[in-house]
This record gives sequence, structure tokens and C-alpha cells, in this order.
Amino acid sequence: MSENFVAPGQQRYLRACMVCSIVMTQARFREEGCPNCEEFLHLQGSPDQIESCTSQVFEGLITLANPSKSWVAKWQRLDGYVRGMYATKVSGQLPDDVRTTIEEEYRIQYIPRDGSATEAD
Repeated sequence: MSENFVAPGQQRYLRACMVCSIVMTQARFREEGCPNCEEFLHLQGSPDQIESCTSQVFEGLITLANPSKSWVAKWQRLDGYVRGMYATKVSGQLPDDVRTTIEEEYRIQYIPRDGSATEAD
């Protein structure tokens, strides 16, 4: 998982995706986009979109090597995502226009990862 290595001096540039909670540097979001959400967030090459759909304020870190077999991944709703480093809680809310697009065009139910809403049973 050396591709996820972050040098100690770069940790202040870490951001977490508000949809899937993956944690990467701002530069990596700009270069690659979100590996789980790029299809609908379009973060690659868009500093404004990165600013509005990711957050510098997050709590806890989980490193997932095999998300499909991890009970922690299932508990955090991360199963089905790529391996990597994820936040347990991400502060902030997606902009209304992005949220509407995700829910109406892509039929994805957005559940904030800041603890403000809980998953429906």
C-alpha cells in the first residue's frame, strides 16, 4: 500500500471525501479524483469541487486492506470500496446541487458521514 503513503510534512494536506470518507492528499484528489466516487463527484482537476466535496476536518482513521472481507468495513459502510485509508467521521455536508445529482441521477442515497443522520433500517 505504498501508493497511500503520506510523508509526515504532507499530513496537513489530507482531506476526506464526504461521500465515501477515503482520506488522501488534496494533490492526489486533484490528480486522480476519488477512487470510489469520481463517476459522480468529478473531483479530478477541479479545485472548487474538491473544496466543496471533501473536508479537512475528520476523525479516526481506518486502513482497509481487504474491504470485502472486513467486518469493520461493513460496520462503517465501506465494503465495496477500494482499499485505502478511511476516516471514521467526516465533518461537513455536500452542497445541495451535488446531493440532488447523486440522489436523482445516480440513485444513490447520500448518508452524511458526520453522524448527523443515521442509516434507515
